[in-house]
Amino acid sequence: QVQLAESGGGSVQAGGSLRLSCAASGDIYSWYCMAWFRQAPGKEREGVAVINNLGRTNAQYSVKGRFTISRDNAENTLYLEMNSLKPEDTGTYYCAVGMEKGVCNFATNWPRYWGQGTQVTVSS
Repeated sequence: QVQLAESGGGSVQAGGSLRLSCAASGDIYSWYCMAWFRQAPGKEREGVAVINNLGRTNAQYSVKGRFTISRDNAENTLYLEMNSLKPEDTGTYYCAVGMEKGVCNFATNWPRYWGQGTQVTVSS
């Protein structure tokens, strides 16, 4: 079992920055992929950024150059640095973990574990 706890959400004006954290505990050592997803009101959940256990990252086209995913292995913590925030970035942000080797993408069907989410609101 893996437990995930997000923090760092809040309300900011457009152009501002936030840093999300996801503390992982439990049997995290066999993970292959960690990721951030988000869900805006009335919309489907979508992948934002992913990182695999080799440190390879990828970000969705709408956040590339603005968002950076990283992890601290010693602290078992996943981060999402968000800069130049836009109103369309508003939503609930979730971290997720998957164990299947080779699977690390923006689809929502591969994560085995999900956090409870943290709210991000960007006003214009």
